[in-house]
Amino acid sequence: MTSDAVSGGDDISYAPQPQVLRGRLLKCRWLGVMLLAACACTGRWAAAQNNPTPSAGLLVEPPRSWVADAVKNELVALHHPNSYLRYRMHVIDSKGDQVRDVIESKDGSVARLILKDGRRLTEEEDKAERRRLNDMIASPSDYFKHVKNDSEGRKLADQLIRLMPDAMIYTYASGQPQTGSDGSPEVVLDFKPNPKFSPPSVPAQALTGLEGRVWIDAKSHQVIRMEGTIFRAVNFGWGMLAHIYPGGHLVLEQADAGGNRWIFTRFQEDVSVRALMVKTIHVHANVEAGSFQTLPGPIGYQDAVRMLLNTPLPTK
Repeated sequence: MTSDAVSGGDDISYAPQPQVLRGRLLKCRWLGVMLLAACACTGRWAAAQNNPTPSAGLLVEPPRSWVADAVKNELVALHHPNSYLRYRMHVIDSKGDQVRDVIESKDGSVARLILKDGRRLTEEEDKAERRRLNDMIASPSDYFKHVKNDSEGRKLADQLIRLMPDAMIYTYASGQPQTGSDGSPEVVLDFKPNPKFSPPSVPAQALTGLEGRVWIDAKSHQVIRMEGTIFRAVNFGWGMLAHIYPGGHLVLEQADAGGNRWIFTRFQEDVSVRALMVKTIHVHANVEAGSFQTLPGPIGYQDAVRMLLNTPLPTK
């Protein structure tokens, strides 16, 4: 529900990055914020819950109450205070197959390309990446200009997440409660736009064209998985700013990376958008995150970049 992302999430450097991590030309990142928030890119933290062990009796709760609790968690996760991770992000999109080493600093996230198309970088590719990262260290003003733009995206994500309980109508899917892969009970809800919802902003109009299903951990009230389909076209500015075509699909999966810090582990995006009445953009991307490590405390972005540069490249 959040993405850190894929708009609510941290972009991982001010150099061009996978489009799933930072929307371009209104390519419906505000749709992804419901599924990724996130994502991002890209990490989340959530406060522990003191809920009793769930049972079938949990279904007496109105479906909306589950979403309201999940939204509270996602808002905390979006900003993930006092929590910093290092992890690998694997992106497959129109740019190819790329793996990055990502570090969250107190200033924002930074990343180093470490694998390309399933192979290690050539000497020239590694030199170019090192040059980019060293330029980042030498130019704090450029880096913080990027961070400011990312903060604006996070603010938008925060606003959209808060709308979710009222923007949709939620119903229990059949066969409740379900059991997750780890044996934990899950509550599964279907959602569709609430016809009484009046979008308070242009980005919020995207929510009127989305329907799908969400899986929520019954004990922690954390979103585990979401699937969304763009079932009808959505216009922004009467279609002059952007037009989102129906038939698009988005999938988010997230998990506890340790210490009750929740982060996306998989994000799929298959969306078509016409931007500024000029060009239709087809976005097909698959992002996976893993190999999470909890950092002992906050560090500045320049020290984070140095950590990346001092790490030997993997062979595969």
